[in-house]
Amino acid sequence: DGTPMKMGPWSALATDRVRYVGDAVVAVIADTPALARRAAEKVVVEYEELPAVVSATRALEPGAPQVHDLAPGNLIFDWVIGDEAATDAGLRQAAHVTEMRITNNRLSPNAMEPRSALAVYDPAEGHYTLYTTSQNPHVARLVLSAFYNVAPENKLRVVAPDVGGGFGSKIYIYPEEITCLWASMKTGRSVKWTADRSEAFMTDAHGRDHDTVARMGFDKDGRITGFRVDTVANLGAYMSLFSSCVPTYLYATLLSGQYDIGNIFCNVKAVYTNTVPVDAYRGAGRPEACYVIERMMETAAREMNMNPAELRRRNFITQFPHQTPVIMNYDTGGFGAGLDAALRAADVASFPARKAEAARRGKLRGIGYSCYIEACGIAPSAAVGSLGAGVGLWESAEVRVNPVGTIEVFTGSHSHGQGHETTFAQIIAGRFGLPMENISIIHGDTDRVQFGMGTYGSRSGAVGMSAIVKAMDKVEAKVKKIAAHALEAAEDDIVVEGGAVKVAGTDRQMLWHEVSLAAYTGHNLPAGMEPGLKEDSFYDPVNFTFPAGTYIAEVEVDPDTGVTEVVRFTAADDFGTLINPMIVEGQVHGGIAQGIGQALLENVVYSENGQLMTGSYMDYAMPRADHVPSYTIEHTTTPCPGNPLGIKGCGEAGAIGSPPAVINAITDAIGNNDLQMPATPPVVWAAIRAAARPAAAA
Repeated sequence: DGTPMKMGPWSALATDRVRYVGDAVVAVIADTPALARRAAEKVVVEYEELPAVVSATRALEPGAPQVHDLAPGNLIFDWVIGDEAATDAGLRQAAHVTEMRITNNRLSPNAMEPRSALAVYDPAEGHYTLYTTSQNPHVARLVLSAFYNVAPENKLRVVAPDVGGGFGSKIYIYPEEITCLWASMKTGRSVKWTADRSEAFMTDAHGRDHDTVARMGFDKDGRITGFRVDTVANLGAYMSLFSSCVPTYLYATLLSGQYDIGNIFCNVKAVYTNTVPVDAYRGAGRPEACYVIERMMETAAREMNMNPAELRRRNFITQFPHQTPVIMNYDTGGFGAGLDAALRAADVASFPARKAEAARRGKLRGIGYSCYIEACGIAPSAAVGSLGAGVGLWESAEVRVNPVGTIEVFTGSHSHGQGHETTFAQIIAGRFGLPMENISIIHGDTDRVQFGMGTYGSRSGAVGMSAIVKAMDKVEAKVKKIAAHALEAAEDDIVVEGGAVKVAGTDRQMLWHEVSLAAYTGHNLPAGMEPGLKEDSFYDPVNFTFPAGTYIAEVEVDPDTGVTEVVRFTAADDFGTLINPMIVEGQVHGGIAQGIGQALLENVVYSENGQLMTGSYMDYAMPRADHVPSYTIEHTTTPCPGNPLGIKGCGEAGAIGSPPAVINAITDAIGNNDLQMPATPPVVWAAIRAAARPAAAA
């Protein structure tokens, strides 16, 4: 609405006011965790209890408790995108309008490995070292230096080793890291903190928590005439690092989905509440957008008595590049091919027989579709700069060839389960014809890697590997010059393959290690060439990448208990060029499991007075192995034209496309479209009874 965003103050330790359960007030430092716990029990804090508000929609009501005085009505910002007048006109002209209220439930990231920090202060040098569970150590150092004034960057080293799962929750700077650094300086000792599971529930940034009203209009042929979305986003008690972007740019700009929609309008109201801050969680805004679109498409198809797959196909974008009404420019895609691949792999033609067989066993069987698209390769610096970001989102790489021919790659991308050490080494081994064991991938240390933007938003392939390719191009160019000089050949005749540097069409060659050694001995280099063989690069993408696909879920519901079982799941993804299909499928499997968890089980719940009711695994349900079926995975390929490898990204797709597919399958099974996540047995049982009531009354 043109007014500035209302950013409330957030200190490492609360001073006069705490705003959510988990807001730290005291740090206790001791020799052992047991001593620290005993000492903490002796701390007395006097509180004056204040009224709380945990629901974002209630926080906007007149008279609601104020979380921050500088944000009247708890409104952080009121943001719009698209043409409201044209969208409303499209809805008025529609032959059919589908309207739904859609809730995207709040989630806790719940990586198996909790957050941890170890701070070491060297008083002789005035130097800090922080070992921490960060997905982007260089950005962590920048924030600690520039915003928290811990130390100048040259006096602060951040190391992020194997940190376990992240899912977005380990991108940000948390109060505990700042407190550890301060405590190490004050005590002259190394200070370590590790969250226990209850602390993780209370302090790790949560995800999702949108309340949306959506209206989608269709003409008589089933083509979309307008799409209006009004969302209230609960951002918790404080603004976290990416929280302003998640419900806006990462959400609203993907509301076109895979569909050719001429008119889209979205309004997002971001709201403070007395809850844990909300930020990016696997998919970050894109699962929320996909869920809204795909629930609307499935429901509209049923209301218009159309085949859900056919309604989607009728509205698919077919010409590329395609400019959406909400900023994004899709460079390429093959949405029809993805749908066809999923329909074949899921054997949709035989679904009626499977449904009938389930009915004979007393089960309700349903099928649900989801056609997702996401924006990855985050992000073109010009794009984020236009939104007011103070930093670009390029990536860096250095390829260092040692004298004996082994290679060290220094990358700003951070690996925490994505398999970078394998995939990155693969592209180098394939390029130069070297054994994988001769290649080392180094990341996660600000003293070893010059700078990097980290890993999130499925950016490591499209952006991180593209930076490596640029550096490899420079290395190869120098290698060819050295070999051409030594072999007395034209540079254009030199090829690098099979671990050797050859003169094309002849048997003359130098082995890779011979060229590497020549670069460092420096006895016989071309005139003016400096010794050594290492090159760096920075890669700034020209556009986002756009992975897309179709997911089809089948469920069986017990009508007597509401228990739902996902019995089949098919995923057909277009990730562009695949470097390592096994790693790609592993990423998809994990994402689908998380999506099924959101659809069926997971939900953060607060009491009316702000107490966290789901602070342990006794109350917060996580998916187990028996909650997920065997997956059928298919791939279609339209290479991305915007980066040298044609990669689009694969890390978040499973978590984006799966929730609507599962919920659409349940609503198909029970005959009631009014169902919110998580679809727990009591929720599904109540929806079955609600669907039966009108028939009983008739």
